[in-house]
Amino acid sequence: MAGIYVHVPFCKQKCTYCDFASFPKELGKTESYFACLYRELEGRGRALKDKVFDTIYIGGGTPSVVPAKFIAGVIRQIKKFFNLAENSEITIELNPGTVDEEKIKTYKSVGINRFSIGLQTGYDEQLKKLNRIHTAKDFLLACNLLKGENFSADILMGLANQTAEQVKKSIELAIAGGVSHISLYALTPEVGTPIYTDYLNGELLSDDEVADIYDSARKYLEEKGFFRYEVSNFAKKGFESKHNLNYWRRGEYIGVGVSASSFIDNRRFTNTFSIDEYMNAIIYNKNPEIDSAVIELEDACFEFIMLGLRTVDGINIKEFNQKFNKDFDSEYKSILLENGKYLDRDGFNLKIKDEYLYVQNTIITSFMK
Repeated sequence: MAGIYVHVPFCKQKCTYCDFASFPKELGKTESYFACLYRELEGRGRALKDKVFDTIYIGGGTPSVVPAKFIAGVIRQIKKFFNLAENSEITIELNPGTVDEEKIKTYKSVGINRFSIGLQTGYDEQLKKLNRIHTAKDFLLACNLLKGENFSADILMGLANQTAEQVKKSIELAIAGGVSHISLYALTPEVGTPIYTDYLNGELLSDDEVADIYDSARKYLEEKGFFRYEVSNFAKKGFESKHNLNYWRRGEYIGVGVSASSFIDNRRFTNTFSIDEYMNAIIYNKNPEIDSAVIELEDACFEFIMLGLRTVDGINIKEFNQKFNKDFDSEYKSILLENGKYLDRDGFNLKIKDEYLYVQNTIITSFMK
C-alpha cells in the first residue's frame, strides 16, 4: 500500500496554533504554484511508474480556499501520471468557511470521495480566539453539502479554560452533522505560534487535565459507535482513514508541494518550506528537496514499533522478524519486562493496553536504541 500527499500552502488567515507551512499573504501565487505542482506531479509519477498508489490526501494550509479547478487539476494530473489503484481513497481537507455547493460538486466530479473538515471546537468564542474563519453554523452548513458522503471532523483538546463537557458538545455537533470519523487532537503549542504565549503564561490546560478530557471523550465516542483505531482517531466500523493507516503501518508515500515529506524505497526526504524556493526549483528543473536520508536498520526497527504501537491493533512480531531479520523477543527482552504491565501480548501480536494508549510516548521511547 502507498499514498500520495499533496500540500496546498494557502489559507485566508493563520490560526493561532498553526505551525504548518501555510501563507495567507501568498494567495496571489496560487496559479503559479499549481503550475509547478502539476509539473512536480508529472516528474514524480514518471519516476514511480512501477509503484501502485492506493490513497491521495490533499492537505494544507486550506485546500478549499483555492478555486476548485486547481484541485481538479491535481487529481487529473495524478490519474494521468501515477499508477492509481481502483477504488482509491481520495481525501481533501476543508475549512467550513471556504466551501460551497459548486466546490463540492467539482471535487466529487473528479473522484474525491472523502472529506476532512476542520471543526476544532463547536463554540464560536473559542473559534474566534483561535483565529478560525468559520462558526459552528458554518460547520453544519458544510455537513449539509456533504450529506451522504464519507467525511470526518477534527476536534482540538487543551484550549484555555476548556472543559470535558465542551469537548463532548463539540463531538455531539460533529455527530449531528453526520460524520463517520473524528480526529481528536491535543493542542500542541509550538514555538513561534501566537498560542505559545498562552502556554508560557500558563493559560492552557495541563497534560493531566487534557488526559482526563481525552478519557471522557473516548468513552463518549465509543458509546456513540465511534471506535478508536489510533490514539487520536475514532471511526465508525469501515470508515478508518486508509491514508493515515498507511503511515502507521510504515507504508510508502510520496509528498508533493511545499514542505511535503516522503518515504520511498527506505528513503525519507522533504521539500523546501519556501514557496519561492519551491517554484524556482521546479521552473529550473532542480530538485525541491532540502533534506534526504536513507533509514538505517535500527531506525527502521524503531519506526515500525513506534508507528504500530500508536494503533489499537499494535504490531505483529512475526512481521517484524521477517521484515528486519531479527528476533523481536530477544532483541527487546529487557524492555518487554520493564513495560510488561502496559503491554498486551497475544501470540505474535503486541499492543499497548487500552488504558495506557493515550500516554504511550514513554512506553514507545523505551524501545529506542
